[in-house]
Amino acid sequence: MWLPSFLRKKKAGAMPLYLHNTLGNEKQRFLPAPHAKEVRMYNCGPTVYGRQHIGNLSMFVFTDTLRRTLEFNSFSVKQVINFTDFGHLTSDGDEGADKMTAGLKREGLKPTLENMRTLGEKYANLFLEDIRSLNVEVDKITFPRASDYIPAQIAMVQALEEKGYAYRGDVGVYFDTSRFPEYGALGDINLEGLRVGARVEANIEKRNPTDFLLWKSNKKLGWESPWGRGFPGWHIECSAMIRAILGNQIDIHTGGIEHIPVHHNNEIAQSESATGKKPLARFWLHRAHLQLGGAKIAKSGGNVVYLSDIIERGFHPLALRYLLLGAHYRTNSNFTWEALAAAQTAYAKLVAFRLSYADVTPGNVSQYWGVQIMRHINDDLDTPGALALIWEMTKDGSVPPADFLATLFYADRVLGLRLKEPDGEARKLALPHIQQEVVDSDLPPEIQALLKERDEARLEKNWQRADELRSHIEAAGYTLEDTGGSSRVFKQ
Repeated sequence: MWLPSFLRKKKAGAMPLYLHNTLGNEKQRFLPAPHAKEVRMYNCGPTVYGRQHIGNLSMFVFTDTLRRTLEFNSFSVKQVINFTDFGHLTSDGDEGADKMTAGLKREGLKPTLENMRTLGEKYANLFLEDIRSLNVEVDKITFPRASDYIPAQIAMVQALEEKGYAYRGDVGVYFDTSRFPEYGALGDINLEGLRVGARVEANIEKRNPTDFLLWKSNKKLGWESPWGRGFPGWHIECSAMIRAILGNQIDIHTGGIEHIPVHHNNEIAQSESATGKKPLARFWLHRAHLQLGGAKIAKSGGNVVYLSDIIERGFHPLALRYLLLGAHYRTNSNFTWEALAAAQTAYAKLVAFRLSYADVTPGNVSQYWGVQIMRHINDDLDTPGALALIWEMTKDGSVPPADFLATLFYADRVLGLRLKEPDGEARKLALPHIQQEVVDSDLPPEIQALLKERDEARLEKNWQRADELRSHIEAAGYTLEDTGGSSRVFKQ
């Protein structure tokens, strides 16, 4: 991993990385497990029964930023994002119909495993197309399909049954949560407040309100198993894929805050029971909701925006990424078209700053600004703070252009805004914001006089007067960049 000169001689972790761990509800210093060669990270992925809206996509800008932050801290990362292509019910609380079956019905396809797989691949590819547009580095990620891990899921259910954690019913095979006393520890769930049917379809054969299906019987559709034809439960998919790809224990598990009460507590219960109570993940990170007009983005309520809608309206996909980075991942944020327009303007201006120095070779990362940026990033991914620092740096005339560029690119290793090599559309957006340098002969006489007086004030180290004169010059529509004993002048 490349490091700037001021950090090159320091050991990794000299500036600690802190992440908010939902398990314990506090910021904790992150270090890989002892003797581990890489950070093992699992991110709950999409159920591919339809196109993902921007609320769904915001999760994967977050996980991409998290992986970039780990790499920023010199850690090697193995990242997995699953595709759920069967088994996820229409509610995250395990209620309703199967989402993939609903998708088949919507598209007029017969309910077969082959059609389910075809539907899943269609929307998996659209999802990959969308996150590529948002500059998520998909080539660094493993994307398993749940339907490819049926034997592993069946084996895990069998192991739980053999150990006495599962029981059979008419609907399928259930996990007995009473056998796992730690159930609900993630998020400190109040189990006393639950009632039968509040989280799982009301069913008199369930022993406890929180019990959940490990295998759901279906005589017409599914895979053969020791319990007859059917499907593995949604939760067992993730546990089995984690175990098969990353091992019994991982470093980081992520998801949306809606996953905490049911899905992730169920994962913990079944995984740790199957592996002998070894912790499934050392860190649990959860992203807050992106809202639309103050309400949760939801297809069911018609309150939804897709990335394709954003592009059709003339917005750059990275304007959405900028907007998402402008709010902390643990804070609910609100999408509006006005906010997106402001984000696009800000993004275009950053690209303009980069293009203004197109002929400059990047120098060294500014020690002051570099440290400040890393401090914010390592404080639980404080991307809003990092962006604010970049804007402060644009006003710091003491940073040489070469070092400004190097520091901008340094920050963009985490932000992922493609500032080093903006694409053609980004360049077009930036053109109105690019400042044109003005030679002295083209400046009005009154501005030339102010510049001369300011240069003299700077030589005399009369900084207060120099700042006053800068204000007068900028009020006239010019921007200054101080270089040694003189200044470069740009037309705003």
